[in-house]
Amino acid sequence: MDKSSTQEKSSPIVVGLDIGTTKICAIVGRRSKNGKIEVLGIGKAESAGVTRGVVSNIDKTVQGIHQAVEVAGSQSNVEIRVVNVGIAGQHIKSLQHRGLITRRDLQSEIGRKDIDKLIEDMYNLVMPPGEEIIHVLPQEFTVDNEPGIKDPIGMAGVRLEANFHIISGQVTAIKNIVKCVNKASLESQELILEPLASSESVLSEEEKEAGVVLVDIGGGTTDVAIFHEGIIRHTAVIPFGGNSVTEDIREGCSVMRNIAEQLKVRFGSALADENKENEIVCVPGLRGREPKEISVKNLAYVIQARMEEIVEHVYYEIKSSGYEKKLIAGIVITGGGAQLKHLRQLVEFVTGLDCRVGYPTEHLAKNEVLPKGTYEELQSPTFATGIGLLIKGIQKMEYMNEAIPAEVKTAKPKYDAKSKEGGLLDRLLKKSITFIKDDIKDEDFLK
Repeated sequence: MDKSSTQEKSSPIVVGLDIGTTKICAIVGRRSKNGKIEVLGIGKAESAGVTRGVVSNIDKTVQGIHQAVEVAGSQSNVEIRVVNVGIAGQHIKSLQHRGLITRRDLQSEIGRKDIDKLIEDMYNLVMPPGEEIIHVLPQEFTVDNEPGIKDPIGMAGVRLEANFHIISGQVTAIKNIVKCVNKASLESQELILEPLASSESVLSEEEKEAGVVLVDIGGGTTDVAIFHEGIIRHTAVIPFGGNSVTEDIREGCSVMRNIAEQLKVRFGSALADENKENEIVCVPGLRGREPKEISVKNLAYVIQARMEEIVEHVYYEIKSSGYEKKLIAGIVITGGGAQLKHLRQLVEFVTGLDCRVGYPTEHLAKNEVLPKGTYEELQSPTFATGIGLLIKGIQKMEYMNEAIPAEVKTAKPKYDAKSKEGGLLDRLLKKSITFIKDDIKDEDFLK
């Protein structure tokens, strides 16, 4: 760790690792004195081994993680050993379940241990073969048949019940992500669902309270998370994203994939009617061939068809969640795909809900030490997931710092490349210490 990290115990240095379909991104940061997130370093690498959010080539993914972590580590002067990793993919499923415990100690108040027990019980649910629980998110609690309690700690009661939002994924997909991280000589502290991370970086508490849909349009997947009354109500992963649009352009306009990507970024639009008939883009031909002329309006028709399909999928998830009429804050789109021109208008047209683009700026503190242009680059929706993973990791570490004895707080985790054993944090994690915060956002799923 760098010397400046002998800092206040409340601001541990944390790393978020976003293993996406188009890029692998490692962001190192901590909480600054004014409560914002101070990014110390960022590393990016091309992601060649991930398809639609799922690892398809271990070696290429490990290589990408190595590159990203090395750049972020040298930029921040931090020895990176433990990371918070995002998970997405079509295999992600969510379900609602109800849990109940009867307390024997009638004299004492309901405490954290009781809620821990309730959450631990949820992890023992029998899942379909090949599936594993990733997150257990408590919603409302019921104490002695009194419903709608958000925080039962300190109350008296015998019968404690809760509704849970349970998120599960394929065991093989989860193991492959963990394997890639371990092969890159790192430890994964937490596996965090990517739409949960993105929501942490781009949504305000007011929006979550009012009712909002987060739509994170990545390269391979589009992640959806629906919040109402400050609680997550529905999650889904749609297996289409920006790469689907690029492939459509490649086929529809008969151009190379890299040219299709450039056309999408520079001239793409989600509404064909917003483009003039006579606008033409000239694309260089292949070796010795004539340049190719492409109509910007035709390009927009190709993009609009695919984006309409993605938005229709999102709208289906909104309707099936049952919260369609309760979304006062409408829709927030983020991720690399949110930068497409006129997408906000298309979303509003298809769903009838208000829409804005979510930028991870309100949580960021300006850091002059970063290379020129890095802070501006971080404000792009592309980094919403990476910054969200960083925020989630910081919240977790801060809570552990509160819950762990003082001598543990001061110990610095060091990674020894020769021994696969990690430091103190590893031993704590292996002892299956579980924590839960008062706030619903800070769920815990360490087992």
